[in-house]
Amino acid sequence: MSFADTAKDLIDVRVDVQTLYEVGVYVVLYGLALLWFIPLLRMFALSVTPSTQLFGFQWVPTRVTLAFWIETITTSDLLGRWILNTFIIASTTTALIVVVDSMVAFSLTRLEWPGRKAILGIIIASFMVPPQINVIPLFTLINRLGWVNSYQALVFPFVAGPLGVFLLVQFFRDIPEDLEESARLDGFSTFRIYAQIILPLSLPVITALALFVFVWSWNQYLWPLIVLQNEAAYTLPVGATTLQSVYAQESNRLMANLALISLPLFIVFLLFQDKLISSVQMQAGTG
Repeated sequence: MSFADTAKDLIDVRVDVQTLYEVGVYVVLYGLALLWFIPLLRMFALSVTPSTQLFGFQWVPTRVTLAFWIETITTSDLLGRWILNTFIIASTTTALIVVVDSMVAFSLTRLEWPGRKAILGIIIASFMVPPQINVIPLFTLINRLGWVNSYQALVFPFVAGPLGVFLLVQFFRDIPEDLEESARLDGFSTFRIYAQIILPLSLPVITALALFVFVWSWNQYLWPLIVLQNEAAYTLPVGATTLQSVYAQESNRLMANLALISLPLFIVFLLFQDKLISSVQMQAGTG
């Protein structure tokens, strides 16, 4: 066998190994996607299943009804209240985090003041502290302020989060200082540089951060469960857990409620999936 034939055989073997590796990766990924999809399929299937067909297992009901969806939408005042509560809290938290974190990141990267490196070090070190440790001291403070069972208790404790500051600091550092110097020569104040130069240039990272924070705030469960004590003040994740006891014997009504609760984030994902994927990638990068 010549050297050329041996080399060709080795290349063919490498190609086959690479093909097997790619096939294996796709099988694992599609398998995980299927595992994720099965509970959702079961939820939507049960939500349109008539009560007479609840006994016995079937992936898709032979007869479909939208009665439970219509009943949930038209008669469940609490569900509408929970959606409104969650939307207000998630939107307010997102807006405040973007404003406050961008100002903090701007001051840490563009302004000269003593101790800024130490402050940045403390912010980065705070990633090491598990959030559960802060629950009791934070609840004590919220209780003394009289904010228990209020929107403030769910918004203000998370306004200056380290993740947003760290992400924006990394992005702001890459913006050329020549732009800032030229703006100052043109008479721009520090606030105009922040508002009219830094923020517009940082729009991609700010959009990704805003979407990540919105989804995170929407899905919060532990902290709202602790500080919210009135059923009308519940957010969607907390309220959803109470539905299980209400509809314990009516799984189709329960699933119709849960499917309706799931829809807002589905719509957000469909509208902003590219930005959401970018935000997850950026968060993984800070890791």
